[in-house]
Amino acid sequence: MALGDFLRKQFIDVIQWTESGPGVLMYRFPMRDMEIQSGAQLTVRDSQLALFVNEGRAADAFGPGLHKLVTQNLPLLTNLMNWDKMFESPFKSDVYFFSTRVQTGQRWGTQQPITIRDREFGAVRLRAFGMYAFRVDNPAVFQQNVGATDAEYTVAQIEPQLRNAIISGFTAAFANANVPFLDMAANQGQLATQIAAATQPAFAQFGLKLETFTVENLSLPDELQKKLDERISMNIIGDMRTYTAYQAAQSIPIAAANEGGMAGLAAGLGAGVGLGGAIANALSGANSAPQAPGVAVPPERMAPPVAPSADSKFCINCGTKLPSIAKFCSACGTAQG
Repeated sequence: MALGDFLRKQFIDVIQWTESGPGVLMYRFPMRDMEIQSGAQLTVRDSQLALFVNEGRAADAFGPGLHKLVTQNLPLLTNLMNWDKMFESPFKSDVYFFSTRVQTGQRWGTQQPITIRDREFGAVRLRAFGMYAFRVDNPAVFQQNVGATDAEYTVAQIEPQLRNAIISGFTAAFANANVPFLDMAANQGQLATQIAAATQPAFAQFGLKLETFTVENLSLPDELQKKLDERISMNIIGDMRTYTAYQAAQSIPIAAANEGGMAGLAAGLGAGVGLGGAIANALSGANSAPQAPGVAVPPERMAPPVAPSADSKFCINCGTKLPSIAKFCSACGTAQG
């Protein structure tokens, strides 16, 4: 080494890292043209870890505290550098600091609906999102598999890989749960536990630990949700015949209050299902079959003749007894003269 090169070198006697802000997972201490002095002080703050790396090989790790760098404190590095006695000269080594604080408020979600085989509905497409938190658990694994020789590595850089790992865990957890979508949506806490268990091995490969995981929402795409809502409505309604008769009965007072309302009710609600007869049954309790408007009623099926009173009359088509002011028959819908 030339004398000029030696004079240009700087000797480090204090090694420490003050985090510049949240979101930094790894920081490499600047070592350009610098060597570590024997007996130097290494300061590792709370929520930090320090790792010495020699020629790309991880050596000694230090937790929070103040450490004096001597051979006894660097057994692995001593072995790698073949120090057979107490070193007294400066040495070169890379020093990486890691933040072990819990990285909270991380969000995950399905960018596109995921197709899942459901026990009740068959193949369905699901959307989900929530939050999670993690921290650096194994600095040597993180530096080797993720951070490498970067001067700094942040949460934003690894977030896409973590999101993909979570989606894979979500798919595996739902497939193995063998629980219908409706039951799973009602037990999101249990689903979150299953997803976390399926996802944790992927985090461990990065030297990370998944601390918390929550599922905030589990839903179907809009078009499938609409179909599910229709199915739920049909289950609530129950028997369609009873429900239709109930709706017709509820509409009678409103229709009767308007001129021509009964005929409009029969025409609007009776299409295809003969509600003219249903309305008549609701009014009179009769069991006669419904008739289409304008169709003549056979004599044998006509009501027996009854003398009209001053406030009543009979339908000119089917003979049903009607109020004297009625302009349309409530049974067959025929206009009255």
